Amino acid sequence: MREALVLDVGGGPGYFRAAFGRAGARYVSVDSDLGELSARGRPEPGSVMGSGMALPIRDGAADVTYSSNVLEHVPDPWAMAEEMLRVTRPGGVVFLSFTVWLSPWGGHETAPWHYLGGEAAVRRYVRKHGHEPKNRYGTSLFPVSVADALLWARHTPHGQLLDAFPRYHPRWARAVVRVPGLRELATWNLAVVLRRR
Repeated sequence: MREALVLDVGGGPGYFRAAFGRAGARYVSVDSDLGELSARGRPEPGSVMGSGMALPIRDGAADVTYSSNVLEHVPDPWAMAEEMLRVTRPGGVVFLSFTVWLSPWGGHETAPWHYLGGEAAVRRYVRKHGHEPKNRYGTSLFPVSVADALLWARHTPHGQLLDAFPRYHPRWARAVVRVPGLRELATWNLAVVLRRR
């Protein structure tokens, strides 16, 4: 990874900057929210403001394009995934992960009430807490499934699927991703790894 350019899509103030830096990578964080970019004070050098669905980065610029728990926060997740592939050099790697909507944490702070529907979960949250949740269904939180992620990853002409696995589960539980239905409830957080064609 020495000298590799890592682009962190939705990286906020650079939560993963130090880890990638220790591996010898050059790190750039892209986020659409200035508040997120400056969550730790002034945005770090190498921070870029821009949408994950229209990255302000040239084609093939990054060696690794990374996104952790952002995909469920954009209205068109597969447009963002395609953008991640576009900005990755041929042979480079794309890593993206997201919280699965039908998992116990799919509704984020409104979970587990999202099982009754996103709007119902928001109403319950407002009644209980007296304010809107940070992650609002249909505005900043969208239902993304394992099935849709695998369908996209297997059919995108721009990438080759290398792996898909439950990110926070032990290695022996990886097979759950292959079981339709169960995978939506039991995966919790899906990681998808592709190589740019």
